[in-house]
Amino acid sequence: MAEYKLEGSGGYVIADITEEQAKKADLGVGKLFLAKADKLEIEKISKHYCKNCETEFDNPPKIQLEENSNEQVAENLILVERGQYTCEKCNSIIGEYRVFKKNDESSEAGKAKPSE
Repeated sequence: MAEYKLEGSGGYVIADITEEQAKKADLGVGKLFLAKADKLEIEKISKHYCKNCETEFDNPPKIQLEENSNEQVAENLILVERGQYTCEKCNSIIGEYRVFKKNDESSEAGKAKPSE
């Protein structure tokens, strides 16, 4: 694990994440993105910054969990959990996360495929 800055639409967090999470969060533009890293363990987040109140905090943001829906978003791909990282001071959204699962892990459905 290593400490990284992960960008969200309303700020950023500093968190210890795995190499796999870092790869998922890297969209090839020189920054890591919060939404692509899956849900982060709150104890792994050391700081957060809110663009709305322009403040950096030396602790993790709050996590606001949306209704758990188990919504099927594609064949063999289910949205299990949806949530937001929010500022401790002004409650603005710093970033969002989604947790997905597949009923059949061996199936190709739900996997990105390179274009030909």
